[in-house]
Amino acid sequence: MASTVGPARPKQKLFSTDFLSNTWAKLFFFIVGLQAVICVAFECYVFARFQFGLQFQEGEIPDEAQRRRLQSRYRTIPTFLALFIFGFLYVLVLAWDALRMKNTIQIIGLCVANLALFVYTILQIDQIEKSLDILQGALLLKDSDKGGDSNIVWALSKPFLIAVPAIVGVVTVAMSCIAYQLYREFAWDILKQIGADYRMKKRFLHYQIYIALLKFDFFFFLGFTVQFLVVVNNTKNNFELGLQVAAVPITIAILLCAAFFTQRENKIGVTLTIVLYFGALSYFFFKLVRIYQPGHKQDYEAVQKSLTAFAVLTILLIILTIINGFVCMSNFGAGLKDHLLKPRYSDPEKEDANSYQMNDQKPPLPSRMTID
Repeated sequence: MASTVGPARPKQKLFSTDFLSNTWAKLFFFIVGLQAVICVAFECYVFARFQFGLQFQEGEIPDEAQRRRLQSRYRTIPTFLALFIFGFLYVLVLAWDALRMKNTIQIIGLCVANLALFVYTILQIDQIEKSLDILQGALLLKDSDKGGDSNIVWALSKPFLIAVPAIVGVVTVAMSCIAYQLYREFAWDILKQIGADYRMKKRFLHYQIYIALLKFDFFFFLGFTVQFLVVVNNTKNNFELGLQVAAVPITIAILLCAAFFTQRENKIGVTLTIVLYFGALSYFFFKLVRIYQPGHKQDYEAVQKSLTAFAVLTILLIILTIINGFVCMSNFGAGLKDHLLKPRYSDPEKEDANSYQMNDQKPPLPSRMTID
């Protein structure tokens, strides 16, 4: 009888689709993908209706303040389209990544992120309606009614805008139900990777939460930035605009470094990233105040509610990231690093060479004497 040290760990390929062999994982990925296809198609239809119904020439409006106000309004719909394309595709990519790595924490986070998208899709209905009403009042939308009293663009777009949050809501419930099943199935894989040590599993849980928070930080920060650059880029404060543009690559670098330093238990690196988190927290508090500050709030009027939602969610996520960063740092030196950095693949031949047999550990039995 042979007993090996341990089974070979399969290599986790970057573009692996092995997770699709699991029924619940396949169903989870399918509904997230279906949501992305349908909702993006509906948003594209609304955008097309808007573009065909728009008759806006900037030179026709001599008043600069009114022109800036109308510019922010007609940029609202393209901004929502860009955000939803990015949002739904990002959720799809994170779903694939979570299923591939069997990361239950990230799967739960995806359910929460989809819930946030559900709230945001509700907000877009009101904001698009107000934007179309203002453009209609300025006679900048084509209408079959020559009197200009009825908003045909809104009438044709409203059913699709209402359908989007309905679909996202149903998908969020379905994702939550499937996430429970995936949690039960992936628990055994985590046990095989980390072992039965409760304290080690708790440290690994903190690490998973921290990495998931970094991924969602990126999504909400970029979503806020897209709205600011597209809709509010007519602000006269060029320094503030330049700061917003420069913050994108800086944020990506910070999040990548945060994951790198935490995995390798580098206290100096993690401390530095936490200090930068506090800087980001201050920036978003500043932007939240600026959105409602007299003399500036007119620049944010078209996307005031959505920017507020993104700013508040980002602030909450940064606070949770800071707290979890301190928790992960307190776990340094307790052995988790060895589990995180050990090779994901072991050569079966070497594995067999290192294995031992029970009869190899026994002394050879003396040969039996025979009498002819």
